[in-house]
Amino acid sequence: MNTNLRWFALYTRPRWEKKVADLLGLKEIENYCPIQKIERNWSDRKKIIFEPLFKSYVLVRLAPKAHIPVLQTDGVIGFVTFQGKPAVIRDEEIDIVKQFLQNYEHIQVERIDVNIHDEVTIINGPLEQQTGHVMEVNNRSVKVMLPSLGFALVAIDKNNLSKGSQ
Repeated sequence: MNTNLRWFALYTRPRWEKKVADLLGLKEIENYCPIQKIERNWSDRKKIIFEPLFKSYVLVRLAPKAHIPVLQTDGVIGFVTFQGKPAVIRDEEIDIVKQFLQNYEHIQVERIDVNIHDEVTIINGPLEQQTGHVMEVNNRSVKVMLPSLGFALVAIDKNNLSKGSQ
């Protein structure tokens, strides 16, 4: 395993996420386009569709200097940047997204500004013993922060949290 590889987020043209992922795959560039299954209701029928979790984003794993072939891919607008450089996404955050998609349905993705709040430990469920920072607590759910992407996934029941790290 090449330890020099890092995850980065790409902006894509609207509704090009799956196409960009396919084109990157043809170039043998490791990528991840998180897809969730959604039931849509029309007046005459119900249909299961597969939609990207993050609209206009595809994640790629590559060496820090190997960006040119990615940028030359149809549908790619550019890298998500932080302080003028492509933002690196931690492997742990990619793993959290994959766990959410395996264990939850109907995940909501909300754009957030990254702020540090209370530290919590998940005490029950598929992410048990994970610690993180709470972004917001609603009636029964909590937002889990993914700082590199600037997103939060909403799905954790607040009864499954304890305050502070354990």
